[in-house]
Amino acid sequence: MGIRKVTRVTLDDQEHDYYMLGLVSAEPDYKVSLDLNRKLNISLRNSTPLTVRSGDTEVAFSRFTAPGNSFAWTLISNRQGKYFLLEKLKNVDYLLQVYFTGKENSRDVITCLRELESLTGIFKIDLANLRDKNLRYITQ
Repeated sequence: MGIRKVTRVTLDDQEHDYYMLGLVSAEPDYKVSLDLNRKLNISLRNSTPLTVRSGDTEVAFSRFTAPGNSFAWTLISNRQGKYFLLEKLKNVDYLLQVYFTGKENSRDVITCLRELESLTGIFKIDLANLRDKNLRYITQ
């Protein structure tokens, strides 16, 4: 019997066809979605909330979606009362996922969003280094 050589294969799951932005705003979700619609010329619509179990409680986080041909957008609330969807990002009020086809530069979207008065902060979230148990609900 010979010794079999074991080959390791590493799967690169860091390639995403979307990026995520963290938005800071004191405005309610519907107001942020309206401002994004006007600024980005998209049609975010209220969608089925994202439901997450936290202990014995189910918490529903609001979600707005806008499908498109080369882009699709999803706005998700990161906080619901005392609960956070992503505990590691307590300073972020909303998560904006931007799905795209082809090469896309997130800096253009960030630059555009910085002109909105309703947003006090915009951050690109590094999905490769973010470790949060609820991230799986967003990245499905």
